Amino acid sequence: MFILDDLLFRPFVGIIDALHSIALDELYDVEALEDELKENQLLYELGERSEAEYQRRKEELEAELEIARDVHERLTSGRVEVKR
Repeated sequence: MFILDDLLFRPFVGIIDALHSIALDELYDVEALEDELKENQLLYELGERSEAEYQRRKEELEAELEIARDVHERLTSGRVEVKR
Protein backbone atom coordinates (compact mmCIF):
# COMPACT_ATOMS: atom_id res chain seq x y z
CA MET A 1 0.00 0.00 0.00
CA PHE A 2 2.82 2.43 0.85
CA ILE A 3 4.49 1.84 -2.51
CA LEU A 4 1.21 2.57 -4.26
CA ASP A 5 0.82 5.77 -2.23
CA ASP A 6 4.33 6.87 -3.16
CA LEU A 7 3.75 6.20 -6.84
CA LEU A 8 0.31 7.75 -7.12
CA PHE A 9 0.14 10.58 -4.63
CA ARG A 10 3.67 11.93 -4.21
CA PRO A 11 3.77 13.51 -7.71
CA PHE A 12 0.53 15.36 -7.00
CA VAL A 13 1.87 16.67 -3.71
CA GLY A 14 4.95 17.97 -5.52
CA ILE A 15 2.82 19.71 -8.14
CA ILE A 16 0.57 21.27 -5.52
CA ASP A 17 3.61 22.44 -3.56
CA ALA A 18 5.06 24.07 -6.69
CA LEU A 19 1.74 25.77 -7.51
CA HIS A 20 1.47 27.02 -3.94
CA SER A 21 4.94 28.56 -4.14
CA ILE A 22 4.18 30.21 -7.47
CA ALA A 23 0.91 31.62 -6.15
CA LEU A 24 2.62 33.08 -3.07
CA ASP A 25 5.34 34.57 -5.26
CA GLU A 26 2.72 36.28 -7.44
CA LEU A 27 0.58 37.40 -4.51
CA TYR A 28 3.49 38.88 -2.58
CA ASP A 29 5.51 40.56 -5.34
CA VAL A 30 8.26 42.54 -3.58
CA GLU A 31 9.38 44.39 -6.72
CA ALA A 32 5.86 45.54 -7.56
CA LEU A 33 5.38 46.89 -4.03
CA GLU A 34 8.71 48.72 -4.18
CA ASP A 35 7.65 50.23 -7.50
CA GLU A 36 4.36 51.38 -5.95
CA LEU A 37 6.27 53.03 -3.11
CA LYS A 38 8.40 54.92 -5.65
CA GLU A 39 5.31 55.92 -7.63
CA ASN A 40 3.61 57.15 -4.46
CA GLN A 41 6.67 59.29 -3.64
CA LEU A 42 6.81 60.67 -7.17
CA LEU A 43 3.11 61.58 -7.20
CA TYR A 44 3.56 63.39 -3.89
CA GLU A 45 6.62 65.28 -5.14
CA LEU A 46 4.76 66.31 -8.30
CA GLY A 47 1.87 67.62 -6.21
CA GLU A 48 -0.65 65.13 -7.55
CA ARG A 49 -1.12 63.53 -4.15
CA SER A 50 -1.79 65.27 -0.83
CA GLU A 51 0.53 64.71 2.12
CA ALA A 52 -2.17 62.89 4.08
CA GLU A 53 -2.93 60.56 1.18
CA TYR A 54 0.78 60.06 0.57
CA GLN A 55 1.44 59.12 4.21
CA ARG A 56 -1.57 56.78 4.36
CA ARG A 57 -0.59 54.96 1.19
CA LYS A 58 3.07 54.82 2.22
CA GLU A 59 2.18 53.13 5.51
CA GLU A 60 -0.07 50.62 3.71
CA LEU A 61 2.62 49.77 1.17
CA GLU A 62 5.36 49.45 3.79
CA ALA A 63 3.20 47.03 5.79
CA GLU A 64 2.48 44.97 2.67
CA LEU A 65 6.17 45.03 1.72
CA GLU A 66 7.18 43.73 5.15
CA ILE A 67 4.73 40.84 4.80
CA ALA A 68 5.91 40.12 1.26
CA ARG A 69 9.56 40.02 2.32
CA ASP A 70 8.68 37.66 5.17
CA VAL A 71 6.81 35.35 2.77
CA HIS A 72 9.72 35.34 0.33
CA GLU A 73 12.16 34.59 3.16
CA ARG A 74 10.01 31.65 4.21
CA LEU A 75 9.76 30.43 0.62
CA THR A 76 13.51 30.44 0.14
CA SER A 77 14.18 28.81 3.49
CA GLY A 78 11.46 26.18 3.02
CA ARG A 79 9.52 27.25 6.11
CA VAL A 80 6.14 27.73 4.42
CA GLU A 81 3.24 26.63 6.57
CA VAL A 82 -0.28 26.10 5.31
CA LYS A 83 -2.86 26.90 8.00
CA ARG A 84 -6.40 25.64 7.85
